[in-house]
Amino acid sequence: MSNFEQYDVVVIGAGPSGALASSLLVQKGWRVLVLEQQRFPRFSIGESLLPQCMAYLAEANLVEALHQDAATLGFQFKNGAAFHRAGYDTAIDFTKKFSAGPGTTYQVKRAQFDKLLADNAQRQGAEIRYQHSVKSYTDEDDGATLLVEDAQQHAYTVKGRFVLDASGFGRVLPKLLDLESPSNFPLRSAYFSHFRDNITDASFDRDKILITVHPEHQDVWYWLIPFSDGTASIGVVAQAARFSAHKDAEPSEILNCFLEQDANLKRLLAQRELIGPARSISGYSANVSTLYGPHFALLGNAGEFLDPVFSSGVTIALKSASLIAPLVDEYLRNEPVDFQQRYAQPLQAGVDCFRTFVSGWYDGRFQDVIFYPQQNEQVTAMISAILAGYAWDTDNPYVAQSERRLAVLAQLCRS
Repeated sequence: MSNFEQYDVVVIGAGPSGALASSLLVQKGWRVLVLEQQRFPRFSIGESLLPQCMAYLAEANLVEALHQDAATLGFQFKNGAAFHRAGYDTAIDFTKKFSAGPGTTYQVKRAQFDKLLADNAQRQGAEIRYQHSVKSYTDEDDGATLLVEDAQQHAYTVKGRFVLDASGFGRVLPKLLDLESPSNFPLRSAYFSHFRDNITDASFDRDKILITVHPEHQDVWYWLIPFSDGTASIGVVAQAARFSAHKDAEPSEILNCFLEQDANLKRLLAQRELIGPARSISGYSANVSTLYGPHFALLGNAGEFLDPVFSSGVTIALKSASLIAPLVDEYLRNEPVDFQQRYAQPLQAGVDCFRTFVSGWYDGRFQDVIFYPQQNEQVTAMISAILAGYAWDTDNPYVAQSERRLAVLAQLCRS
């Protein structure tokens, strides 16, 4: 490894957005280096994919590998989302959605899923270096220079004509370039782990994520993401203050304590066995002042992360990679590119649609819509499309006018 190396594109992070973007760019003939701080496989949340993801993976020739290895890796077929609140159950079927495109996907163990995508990006020609961390970014006239440190703390420099930050929650360039801005979402925390769920209820639908509202606090909710090998990812999300009474407890104690507070989850998971360390994250919602600069762009969670409630994180990450790759290709061919008009604004439009429904979930409006007993088939199909990830389909009235439409719909349900 020389002290100075030159690439067309340097990608920071080998997660889903980094793997997708690098795959698309090497297919265009560009020399791509991916710098990943961790060693794969490694744990990550965001395990319940949305069907829209499948279309983006197909663009980069990554979807067939997913189908081929899904059963071996314990990935669970997914066709919708189930909801429970105070003894009442309802569900959304993603195959009955307004928007065209895939209606099914998988619930995945992210350690194996991310490695699967990264391995296939590597096979297509991307160079990936694991346990290499970016320590500084210097913008220059013809690109950017990165100072990189490997696992042995040996430093070297890499120059890229363009840099993509796909570092997720690591948010490398936002931190180095002081791009971070506060999120408008309240500070929330999540406690989660993997369990052998041992669910014996024959009516439990493993083809759907189960989202449960706390019986007393509508802002507290649980996820139950089943996998095909009898295990599940289970977590609870709430404003940090809800956990203050347990501040000295271990994450596993907190998680189990909250699981016991909902009668349905307590029954379903009566024989659960913890099979991995319980973890927690706090203050994960994030924003930035800009999504791009002269020689860089931010992808996925490196740019903005809303909330895990509708599993939008990986979808936004893959959408950002799908949007940016052809623009970087044009840029490298010395064609003029308006990143604001063709990247930042289109990406933000879908994020804002998701934001409407995430906000509506926590303030109760969207919960009232989801649990309304007399569902309209046409409206349900439009809502299903958004929850399936099609938040950029402006033919859907609930995408084109998300805030106004949701407000009216919630008022009708409440009245």
